[in-house]
Amino acid sequence: MQFHEVRFPATLSFGSVGGPERRTDVVTISNGYEERNSPWAHSRRRYDAGMGMRSLDDIEALIAFFEARFGQLFGFRWKDWSDYRSSKPSVPISGLDQVLGQGDGSATRFALVKTYRSGEHGYARPISKPVEGTVKVGVAGSELVETADFAVDYATGEISFAVPPAAGAEVTAGFEFDVPVRFDTDRIQTSIASFQAGEVPNVPIVEVRI
Repeated sequence: MQFHEVRFPATLSFGSVGGPERRTDVVTISNGYEERNSPWAHSRRRYDAGMGMRSLDDIEALIAFFEARFGQLFGFRWKDWSDYRSSKPSVPISGLDQVLGQGDGSATRFALVKTYRSGEHGYARPISKPVEGTVKVGVAGSELVETADFAVDYATGEISFAVPPAAGAEVTAGFEFDVPVRFDTDRIQTSIASFQAGEVPNVPIVEVRI
């Protein structure tokens, strides 16, 4: 995967628009009923970074970032201001926020996930780009200490324990995270005249699988 572990300037992503998308195939059969199927196990997010541009300095920073990524060639980190924490926005992050699994006495590696629930249903989203210094981990309800008790691979979102969690012990975590993305275009079109008149450039961003 061609990926740069660098975040798109958070001041520019603030104010952008976007969110998750899914792909659903819908077939209406002869009796009027529908058959629906999704080939995607996971949702994908799309954004428009142009909405975050507020000044000519912002445009210059955008172009510099775009050129350093060689357009669509290299992926990068993106802060989704509407969804970047393991907890609710009004609640501090805790090592008990998200359930990662249960120990079996031998497994030492667990992948970060964020589970979205509504009613009896839920979706577990893999988190591959946690933000350095924000990850908290708990085992059987007790929070641990990074480095001493566990290590985090911030490029893949995996937790590795120095000592395997005991069989049946619930493994949990809390964290901030970025979205792995790339530019969804090889061209940035800007006009100083139109920008000063209130028109912003279209800068499509799309999530990539890691």
